[in-house]
Amino acid sequence: MKYMLIMRSDDAAVEAYENLDFTEVIAAMGAYNESLLKAGVLLAGEGLTDAKEGFVVDFDSTPPVVTDGPYGETKELFNGFWIIQASSAEEAAEWAKRCPLGPGSKLEVRRVTELEDFPQDNEWIQKEAGWRAEAEARTEGTVG
Repeated sequence: MKYMLIMRSDDAAVEAYENLDFTEVIAAMGAYNESLLKAGVLLAGEGLTDAKEGFVVDFDSTPPVVTDGPYGETKELFNGFWIIQASSAEEAAEWAKRCPLGPGSKLEVRRVTELEDFPQDNEWIQKEAGWRAEAEARTEGTVG
């Protein structure tokens, strides 16, 4: 099963991060990523830029409204993610607990849905399977 570990931090954690030695932060995250990789569970992972560079698309109105970041008062910011392959939610939780984050930060752990979770006779699920196969082939360099 795939699990997404979603890194979220409150304003205090973001401020504390800004006071840390960047080299130490990169070393700690690098060691964590390396442990995931060596265990064969890391499928993907990325950090995100500052919220000032982002925007929100709000669908409460028609047409949707786009608001540039930062977004005023924030309770939590989504700062990055990992996608891991784990045999159970318990194993995913064990990996999440090893992440080198500090106070004010959280990892939300969610199972990633698989095509098998949906009705296989659905036209759109069948198309999705084809799209995924095409994307995988492009990644492997076998399609134009």
